[in-house]
Amino acid sequence: MHPTHSDTHPVRTGEELNEEVLSKYLRAQLPEEMTADREMALEQFPGGHSNLTYCVKFGEHEFVLRRPPVGPVAPTAHDMPREFRMLAAINPVFPLAPKPYVLCEDTSIIGVPFYLMERRRGLVVRRDLPPEVGEDLSWRRRVSESLIDALADLHAIDLEKNNLLHLGKPVGFVARQVKGWSERWQRAKTSEVPEMESLVEWLRERLPAEARRPTLLHNDYKLDNVMLDVNDPTRLVAILDWEMCALGDPLVDLGLLLCYWSQKGDSEARREAISSLTVLPGWLSRAELIERYATRTGADVSNIVFYEVLALFKLTVVLQQIYYRYHIGQTRDERFVDFGKRVAGLAESGWELAQTGTTPDYLNLNIAGRHQDMA
Repeated sequence: MHPTHSDTHPVRTGEELNEEVLSKYLRAQLPEEMTADREMALEQFPGGHSNLTYCVKFGEHEFVLRRPPVGPVAPTAHDMPREFRMLAAINPVFPLAPKPYVLCEDTSIIGVPFYLMERRRGLVVRRDLPPEVGEDLSWRRRVSESLIDALADLHAIDLEKNNLLHLGKPVGFVARQVKGWSERWQRAKTSEVPEMESLVEWLRERLPAEARRPTLLHNDYKLDNVMLDVNDPTRLVAILDWEMCALGDPLVDLGLLLCYWSQKGDSEARREAISSLTVLPGWLSRAELIERYATRTGADVSNIVFYEVLALFKLTVVLQQIYYRYHIGQTRDERFVDFGKRVAGLAESGWELAQTGTTPDYLNLNIAGRHQDMA
């Protein structure tokens, strides 16, 4: 969850921080003019299924504190130092990425590594349309277009020119994704889901060739991870949640956006596991998102179904990981009680897409093979 206006709640039971120790530490790290003679106030952004996010205030100065979830986590998951360093490198060349201020790897402060970044204000669209826009269908279309255009802009950043090649290892990225997420599934399983085993084999057998031009990847790019300008909601003011940012095949980002973009005709399981908001009239269809991206970037999108299936598989694993934590008692959050059913339904949707289409209805746009790889 990220802020919209003053959308914060008191800190949830079991997720409290030692405010006295935290305040003392942050005062020593932040510029004095941001903290002097001001009490620290701490609240929590109530959503989010993974990392915990808090609002830290010193008077008019507001920050977002991000930390891993409560309980044991995988060694390479929820890596706050990595996320901080990625943002520090990306923000100067892509200002939609928020500016990070403080990285703390001293676990004596709140018990885990965390970092502090700037708070930006705006609209975050989740399962309901903001009242500011109501039933304006043209607004939905323009937001759809802005979302794709920002993704194309991110992928257009020259890694070598901007000294960003050190941020990752793009060669073999997709293969590592398939391997890594398959292993995560095996570790988090609480029951057998045959469709997931079938998807593992399907993905392994269809690994695409290496991207000719790897790019910066947000790697969790979706509607509720962007923030819109309150005064002009078709303009993005921030892209949030850079935890999984990487270098690699840009179609990974597009596939994930499609995965989260429900539309008419999707199974109930797929709509309910994600959000049914984009099913409403006015939003671009998935095929139109692909076409706009291909037109903006010149990318060959003829194999886009592989990336959408991969994204559905990854999302299913994420939900299972969350459910696993609930299943074994690491979290008492009742939002996760039915995630087991969501996992089964989403796995069916992923396998159905893998079985029914090379490129479903996307081919009717005549975009397959029409573009060259990003140059």
